[in-house]
Amino acid sequence: MTEEIRGIILKGVGGLYGVRPDRIQNTSGQDLILCSARGSFRHESITPLPGDEVLLQQTEGSYVIQHILPRRNSLIRPAIANLSHLFVVIPAANPKPDLLMADKLISAAEDKEINPVIIINKIDTDSESAAEITATYKIGGFTVFPLSCTTGEGVDSLHQYIADESSKRRLTAAFAGVSGAGKSTLMGVLFPNLQLKTGEISRKIKRGRHTTRHAELYPVEWEGTCCYIADTPGFSMLDFARYHSITPEDLPYTFREFIPCIGTCRYTKCMHTREEGCAVLKKIAAGGLSPLRHAHYCSILEEIRKNPPWKREQSERK
Repeated sequence: MTEEIRGIILKGVGGLYGVRPDRIQNTSGQDLILCSARGSFRHESITPLPGDEVLLQQTEGSYVIQHILPRRNSLIRPAIANLSHLFVVIPAANPKPDLLMADKLISAAEDKEINPVIIINKIDTDSESAAEITATYKIGGFTVFPLSCTTGEGVDSLHQYIADESSKRRLTAAFAGVSGAGKSTLMGVLFPNLQLKTGEISRKIKRGRHTTRHAELYPVEWEGTCCYIADTPGFSMLDFARYHSITPEDLPYTFREFIPCIGTCRYTKCMHTREEGCAVLKKIAAGGLSPLRHAHYCSILEEIRKNPPWKREQSERK
């Protein structure tokens, strides 16, 4: 019986996939195996995604994806699986920070059980704004890194955090931020060798060389650990939040500050907006929850109510 090889999909275009094996020595030193997926996936409406952990078998000299291991999560746009962390990059200034959009993104990540980590970039441009944003998310229990790519302040702390998280489990992360937030600059500072690897898989998967809207993972190794960083060209911060359907009933659970309050309000069906006896409102009054985060929760809730499931499903099919 042919030995199965376990690996992770880094990119897939046009039915061809680049898989990085977990144990390179079992594949004659190859660091990337090009393969197809078994035909039954198509009949089962299963599409392998970057980030999928898979089992390969060799058939007549070529490799085929035989099994996709259970996913922890999967996203629609960008199409990617098993993200463990989402680094939300928010500028202190230039451009003006859009915290409502950031909270939509955080909510979408929480819904998929992806750990959102908040990065306040450009703290050298507006220290007061940086301090206010940092306080807003720290009171909510988020991991926050105020930093500046220009001065280097705070970058080492973020780098160490990524290394520590990578040593615990496979870290597969994406960086998201509005245009001008400094996401690309930050990734270049954190992973200077990443630019050398960009396009490597596309060069090997010839069918995908002109495609710009497919997610791709890049392995980054340092200090004895390895993490995978997602490149999602053509996608914006808005795409991530827009294509993830959250019901009004589930939305409170995507605001981690609300969770200890759920079930303790006066009314069983409290939606935590303005109801009498709401535990969330009491927490705000006591200084344990950011009023701004609550205002954004109310805005997102109203947006969800105006966008019923059939509209969301229609949008996802486009």
